[in-house]
Amino acid sequence: MTPVAAARAADPERATLGKAAAENFPVAPFFLPRPWRDDLMAVYGFARLVDDIGDGDLAPGGADARLLGVPEEAAEDRPALLAAFEADLRRVFDPAGPEPGHPLLRRLRPTVRRHALDPGPFLGLIAANRQDQLVKRYETYDDLLAYCELSANPVGRLVLAVTGTSTPERVRRSDAVCTALQIVEHLQDIAEDLGRDRVYLPATDMKRFHVQEADLAAPTAGASVRALVAYQAQRARDLLDEGAPLVGSVHGRLRLLLAGFVAGGRAALHAIAAAEYDVLPGPPKPGKVQLLREAGATLRGKG
Repeated sequence: MTPVAAARAADPERATLGKAAAENFPVAPFFLPRPWRDDLMAVYGFARLVDDIGDGDLAPGGADARLLGVPEEAAEDRPALLAAFEADLRRVFDPAGPEPGHPLLRRLRPTVRRHALDPGPFLGLIAANRQDQLVKRYETYDDLLAYCELSANPVGRLVLAVTGTSTPERVRRSDAVCTALQIVEHLQDIAEDLGRDRVYLPATDMKRFHVQEADLAAPTAGASVRALVAYQAQRARDLLDEGAPLVGSVHGRLRLLLAGFVAGGRAALHAIAAAEYDVLPGPPKPGKVQLLREAGATLRGKG
């Protein structure tokens, strides 16, 4: 085991939270009040861990499985881990019951109580990762949107709930932003997802652009794959534009945070376009200058 892997195995909570810096969007930036940062990191820790369980990306050594009470022989069994994670989550919402076993869920418990959070969004994220174990392809764009309703939109809804700013219109706008960010991530990770036997490009769109799965396994993208990626990128761009008025509906530091979400998606789309929509060699990532430029444009209501 490498030193990095050993460190992750020794402290799985820190290993999970440490992934925040690699996300396309700011998780809990320094300019937010400390209570918000703590609560948003607690929500992020939950969301990141459930995704890592679903993707098989847990810290080596089986520490997470042990914390969740999963026997050693089932430490690689993703459905079993998700079931144990859901059972531990339910302890978060049971004020009279025992503490959760996993430290990331113990961290979440005071956040849930402080803001009277509903279990629905958390259960949605677990359901999305259960779906990932069973559904490897999506026939239509509407099918993909239904998946994003579980896999992405709950995160934005939790951000609004934690900051006390949730309204039906803001939730609608937030859903558009979160779905866009999920689509962008899928575009960045086409090659990686294919290695997991997952394709998040709708089959009907692949047929329309004459793209076969073998084309997605190539070292670089041909013209058909690039055209398909550009088409999906425009869908994500349209969703970001639909959701961007969310930023202007709030004030103060929260406005900066939400602008960061939208700007992160727009900057990632800019990086994909700059790569001429060839995402197969590796995920195109935006630089800090582009991110700041997009954040400024978003705050000014442009973009």
